Amino acid sequence: MNFSSKLLENAVSEFGRLPGVGQKTALRLVLHLLKQSDAEVLRFTSAINHLKEEIQYCRICFNISDFQECEICTSSKRDHSIICVVEDTRDVMAIENTNSYQGSYHVLGGLISPMDGVGPSDLKIDGLVERMRKQDIKEVILALSATMEGDTTIFYLYRKLKEFNVQVTTIARGIAFGGELEYVDELTLGRSIATRTLYERPTL
Repeated sequence: MNFSSKLLENAVSEFGRLPGVGQKTALRLVLHLLKQSDAEVLRFTSAINHLKEEIQYCRICFNISDFQECEICTSSKRDHSIICVVEDTRDVMAIENTNSYQGSYHVLGGLISPMDGVGPSDLKIDGLVERMRKQDIKEVILALSATMEGDTTIFYLYRKLKEFNVQVTTIARGIAFGGELEYVDELTLGRSIATRTLYERPTL
């Protein structure tokens, strides 16, 4: 793509680094911003700067938060004896949108994937184990994507949780293998949470 301006080219290049944004989409976004007023562009850039500078991660569940402890972890309306383990914040948002779950969460920050160099120590697994020791937890729901990485992570977590007197469940597999939670419709995801089943260790 030929650019009439180096400044335009640089801006398009940066937008193109965003996931799912191709060069044509990046160009369309940059040209849109150029048409906006200085105040609107400043509001946009300020929001990004404040996000990067001030965003926090809940010290309990590791969800993205404005404070040291997120609203879910501090809510008296939630059942804190149940922990739903998810891959990232997008999954928390997806489950919350179903309005069918009132427990707490634990965000791993990824999935075990040896091919990508991601091991258990790269995830917030130790934080989950610490919560198990400090809190009165009755159930852990492993709500991870139906992928090879998701199943590997579920199996690893099940082994880590064996020492605790806790019920370990997984969401019902109304979700096709290879599916990621953030792309599942709310009705299917809500039913998968509601009809969760006890995790059965696979035979080796």
